[in-house]
Amino acid sequence: MSARSLMFQGTGSDVGKSTLVAGLCRLAVRRGIRVAPFKPQNMSNNAAACLDGGEIGRAQALQARACHLEPQVDFNPVLLKPQSDSTAQVVVHGKVLDTLSASHYMNERRQHLMQAVTESHARLGEQYDLILVEGAGSAAEINLRERDIANMGFAQRLNVPVCLIGDIDRGGVIASIVGTRAVISKEDAALIRSFIINRFRGDPRLFDDGVVAIEQRTQWPCRGVVPWLPSALKLPQEDAVILEQGRHRADKAGARVRIAVPMLSRIANFDDMDPLRLEPGVELGFVPPGNPLPRDIDAIILPGTKSAIGDLAFLRAQGWDHDIVAFARAGGRVSGLCGGYQLLGKAIHDPQGIDGPPGSAEALGLLDIVTHMHPAKQTRKVDGHCPRSRCRLSGYEIHVGTSTGPDTRSPMTVLADHPDGAVSQDGQIEGTYLHGIFGNDDYRAWWLNGLKPGSAGSLNYEATVELELDKLADGLEAALDVDALLADAGPTQ
Repeated sequence: MSARSLMFQGTGSDVGKSTLVAGLCRLAVRRGIRVAPFKPQNMSNNAAACLDGGEIGRAQALQARACHLEPQVDFNPVLLKPQSDSTAQVVVHGKVLDTLSASHYMNERRQHLMQAVTESHARLGEQYDLILVEGAGSAAEINLRERDIANMGFAQRLNVPVCLIGDIDRGGVIASIVGTRAVISKEDAALIRSFIINRFRGDPRLFDDGVVAIEQRTQWPCRGVVPWLPSALKLPQEDAVILEQGRHRADKAGARVRIAVPMLSRIANFDDMDPLRLEPGVELGFVPPGNPLPRDIDAIILPGTKSAIGDLAFLRAQGWDHDIVAFARAGGRVSGLCGGYQLLGKAIHDPQGIDGPPGSAEALGLLDIVTHMHPAKQTRKVDGHCPRSRCRLSGYEIHVGTSTGPDTRSPMTVLADHPDGAVSQDGQIEGTYLHGIFGNDDYRAWWLNGLKPGSAGSLNYEATVELELDKLADGLEAALDVDALLADAGPTQ
């Protein structure tokens, strides 16, 4: 018997679709339902490694975790990873297909990928009772409707019922939902079974008249008004828009350690910093473009990037290269993760344009390494250890390029079958290809206490994620008519 499906589309980007689906996945599991997440097409540089060596968006990895499932490529069959303002790497069923311009993708490739999307959904339909589908961007992007595979194009193809989500915190939620009803076709509107108001601050009964106004104008029932749930910001995030809005900054009075993270233009896997952000004694700030890196800090972390040479130029345009080098020369701790590790070396060579525009560039020169890009992509979950702390490590690799040089003789980590990364002779500059390193509690405590003794707390990161997923599900259970919402789901064609 084929699974029932329900799709969650938004009136715009960042209305909370990913988090709501994660919470509903956990809620469904607690009801004994065999549930799986699904996102036809995702655009994100935050990716997760699957056991088979593929990659998917990290939001779907979190949703899979909410279902007590390992990430698999069918949960997110098409992943677009932006490399510049006009090009993106296209990942299909977990593997890189090509790097395309936006126009080439929209006009020639996009519709051809619908087959990959429907194949993945069909496979999930044979394994699960319920598929909770997350849309992308806005349901009202009628300029993209003809070749759409991410929202109504997918819903129409498989006759998937839709719940529309509006974010009241950004304002204009009545107009955004009613306006969506006004601009989409009658056929698409007929697929929308209900709507949800998300991120309400205060007493939700104060919006009763607003709910009635929307219901009268759209003829769609409201399944609930969801309050602002703190758990939503404590869970790993995927969309970099939260960094731009400053919602990921942790200003903590009395914090013992302050860490700065430059917000690179192609920042990738920035959830590597989440465990540090949740530490009670740590204030971690993402520094936006146009701002100098603060001086009164204890460490700088260079995050991953989807375009190392491109972000090297971006970093220099902000003047951050001078800030980082000056901080390092004064004895400050600088750590690089994946692409950030490559930026710390002497040079990056990418003659084929594997990771962005082709070319070579002189890097920051803080580590005695040189990086060469090559087509082979390393994507895997991996275990290992840290030679300096002797802590066991687990995480994942998603990168292209090989870094070699004298400083690699002192590796930052040793993974399952090879040494990884590099550490400077004085131990203050370090880099690794291992994503998720700070999610290892013992290592994180050692690293923080090395900055300032006693600065690490007792955070159990993995247990915290599980707890916050349960809290999120509790909040949705209380705010939504869950029975009616699940009844909206239907069999697909």
